[in-house]
Amino acid sequence: MPSILVLNGPNLNLLGTRQPEVYGSVTLAMVEQACADHAKSLGLSVDCLQSNHEGALIDAIHAAKGQHQGIVLNAGAYTHTSIALMDALISVELPAVEVHLSNIHAREPFRHVSYISKAALGQICGFGAHGYVLALDALANHLKEAGAE
Repeated sequence: MPSILVLNGPNLNLLGTRQPEVYGSVTLAMVEQACADHAKSLGLSVDCLQSNHEGALIDAIHAAKGQHQGIVLNAGAYTHTSIALMDALISVELPAVEVHLSNIHAREPFRHVSYISKAALGQICGFGAHGYVLALDALANHLKEAGAE
């Protein structure tokens, strides 16, 4: 069964309480459960990890090579600053989908820049927690088309 790493960056551990008018009321535990449930329906498994530390996220991306067939990444604010995360994604050569709860393109100008998108198959933003389900659908479809199921 193909495995997907669902990786969440800084402040996402505060989902449900941090700016619910922007990020919604769904908690990270609820997002992770939705990912596990949806992945199962797609014939995938998921491992979920959250860290507020850039190096830990990079280590998780490196460890994904040979263990997972794809990555769903919400890098939070590191999206707009981390060349190191971009380089890590490029280095492991795994298909990745970038996810954001809010529509980063409708927010402050600094949020319009994404280093992650340069290393991802695509970006899903603005659909709240449902974006993770959409990302899993996109990865499942990509793996099927690539014959990597």
